[in-house]
Amino acid sequence: MKLISQYILEVKNKKRSGWRRFGRILLYIIGFFVLLFIGLAIYLVSVSKMPPPVIADQRALQLQRTQLDSTAYTLGNNWFRKSNSGLYEMYVEGAPFERGVINGKLSGELIRRQEDVFVAQFSKMVPSTFYLHFLKYFIGWFNRDLADHVPEEFKEEIYGESFSASPNYDYIGTNYARLMNYHAAHDIGHALQGMMLVGCTSFGTWNDQSADSNLIIGRNFDFYMGDAFAEEKMVVFYRPEKGHNFMFVTWGGFTGVVSGMNDKGLTVTINAAKTSVPTAAATPVSLVAREILQYAKNINEAWEIARKRKMFVSESFLVGSAEDNKAVLIEKTPEGMDMYSSGKNFITCTNHFQGDSLGSLASNKLQIKESASEYRYERLTELMKEKGPNTVQKTVDILRDRGGLHNADIGMGNEKAINQLIAHHSIVFEPKKGMVWVSTAPYQLGQFVAYDLNKIFSMHGLTTDHEVYDSAQNIAADSFLLSKDYLAFETYRKLRDQLKEGQAVDIRALIASNPAYYHTYVLAGDYEYKQKAYAKAKSYYETALTKVIATKGEEDHIRKQLALCNAKLKS
Repeated sequence: MKLISQYILEVKNKKRSGWRRFGRILLYIIGFFVLLFIGLAIYLVSVSKMPPPVIADQRALQLQRTQLDSTAYTLGNNWFRKSNSGLYEMYVEGAPFERGVINGKLSGELIRRQEDVFVAQFSKMVPSTFYLHFLKYFIGWFNRDLADHVPEEFKEEIYGESFSASPNYDYIGTNYARLMNYHAAHDIGHALQGMMLVGCTSFGTWNDQSADSNLIIGRNFDFYMGDAFAEEKMVVFYRPEKGHNFMFVTWGGFTGVVSGMNDKGLTVTINAAKTSVPTAAATPVSLVAREILQYAKNINEAWEIARKRKMFVSESFLVGSAEDNKAVLIEKTPEGMDMYSSGKNFITCTNHFQGDSLGSLASNKLQIKESASEYRYERLTELMKEKGPNTVQKTVDILRDRGGLHNADIGMGNEKAINQLIAHHSIVFEPKKGMVWVSTAPYQLGQFVAYDLNKIFSMHGLTTDHEVYDSAQNIAADSFLLSKDYLAFETYRKLRDQLKEGQAVDIRALIASNPAYYHTYVLAGDYEYKQKAYAKAKSYYETALTKVIATKGEEDHIRKQLALCNAKLKS
């Protein structure tokens, strides 16, 4: 009996000893991961502190702008003003750091307001404080080598501009590091496909496809970061110390290019394509486009610049050239590159590749199958055939088109429409004439303002505040703005936003405001499902499936919710 009790005691002691050992090991493991996390956090913070370029001569920082009017300023030959069109216009010249400083001093208010809007919108999109901090560290780590892939000239320019950035976001990073990272925002938003920020459309015509045989290019830039983000668009004219003079449409603090043309008649616009989540930083797409615009005068030179730059997302550059009197697509992924020429006197581009090698990628085939890109491509081709030889006015008409294939009513705001009613800007180029037309609010529905680059770059400063656009060539606003349908769309947007904010809305009014749009019924179904009104939700989801749905992902969501409704109704 004693031996048995002694044995049991020894076993118990061994168990206690084992649990103590396990506890100590567990504490060691926890301690290791705590130290690892602290070390990683310190590392991430340290690598996200991007050192600025060394500038020997910083005298430009002493420059001060002169006020011409309440919204017009000059600084030497440089100037900044707000047009009566609602667009902001700016002219900047000089060496890189000096350009950046002058840009910042002239447009500082816009730079600071734009960052306020950007941060607020991002916080709304990612409401979790923990996830926001995670993203901060992720982006800091991801972009730790970003500066190594940006030409020194652009780093100096962005550094000069950063002196005018807001002091309110030091917790995110230094002014310079933040502005550098914002130049990669397009790429990161595009890489995180769930955000679906980018869904652009562009096309070009020349020879027999243009009424006067000249090259005409049009594009919608559908990069949506909330209404406030697009309120203060800038049309910027640059005369750099090196390279070609050029114009581009942008926003405060952003010197990359998404749409622009230089004084040699070379145009660049960018369209996102399907990409995997990148693993390391490279040159932001907008800075590759900027380099092409500043240093290329024809398609071959544009190709060589794109070829030497490593990118971390997949993108199509629609490059138009007055010298070549044609346009091509330079398609680029982190691993490969194609040049696509249609072999016809027109070219179309949405959000998938068309070249021989990149067009055959499995990821590209999936993009064609599951996204809205192929549908928009077909609609664009249909409209171009329908309208005949192209003109600037016809280009604008196509960019404003809200219909589906065969003019079907697919609802206002559908991603399958060329005009999705979310565009940051719309733009038309006529390279041989040096003419550019830029849309005004709202979306691409306001008038298109005409700029003659030959006249702009012949100006020597601004002595009085006056309009610099060519009013005789402006294109009138879309009559849709005066219609009952537009008022209904504004009602739809208001009710949609109230739903997103968790407010109760009149679902019947929501349906009546945009009855042909599948997403109207998705919103109604999701609302009724949350109210546990499963029969009503089911009916709305079933109606949504009868409409033209933009993406496979959205269709899957509807079918999943419909199955849940059926299950709830049976239980």
